[in-house]
Amino acid sequence: MFRVICHLDMDAFFASVEQRDDPKLRGRPVIVGAPPTQRGVVCAASYEAREFGVHSALPSVTAGRLCLKGIFVRPRMDHYREESRRIMEIVAQTGTIIEPMSIDEAYLDASAICQAEDADASLVMALPLARELKQRILSERRLTATIGIASNKLLAKIASDHKKPDGLTVITDKDKVTFLRPLPVRTLYGVGKVTEQVLNRVGILTVGDLQNYAGDLRALVGSFGPRLKQFAFGEDDR
Repeated sequence: MFRVICHLDMDAFFASVEQRDDPKLRGRPVIVGAPPTQRGVVCAASYEAREFGVHSALPSVTAGRLCLKGIFVRPRMDHYREESRRIMEIVAQTGTIIEPMSIDEAYLDASAICQAEDADASLVMALPLARELKQRILSERRLTATIGIASNKLLAKIASDHKKPDGLTVITDKDKVTFLRPLPVRTLYGVGKVTEQVLNRVGILTVGDLQNYAGDLRALVGSFGPRLKQFAFGEDDR
């Protein structure tokens, strides 16, 4: 059976819910979190606020300095959880196997219902399912979602991050190595800030640099080295 994995990611979820519920907030830089006059951090930021460099976990006082016209809204976690539940009810009707990852994202295993003559044709077969799911979330919940489709979790997540908001991207097995080459090495699962700095110091800036690296990565990142090399070529057993 060919593996078909989708990664569903709600777009700026908390902020989008606030913009949907209050028409005055639509198209404006919404920052969900404590106001800048109090100690606290940003829980979520609308895409309008992100243009000013505001992002989750940023101190609210810093967000206030970066985005002078930002509109701070107190988080309503119970409301977001209920919205998430309703979205997952829609997702459950696709017939896929669902693995929720957080309140606003999930992996969907569509392998059993998307089988064609080869692996890449099976991935393409998932496109109508993904389009219908996005449309239902938009029409029934008035929110947008981005979906990435690939043969494993690594690539599905990269695909959903590739084109946001309201995106839909397929990374086929045929194109995965080429697709990954220009991306920053930080894109790969398991590469955090410290690992990125270690790799950058030896000239590994992109996934392509990692693909081309002839040395032993274990000397740089320890036991993670062999797996990191596999990730650079889009190989992932998950």
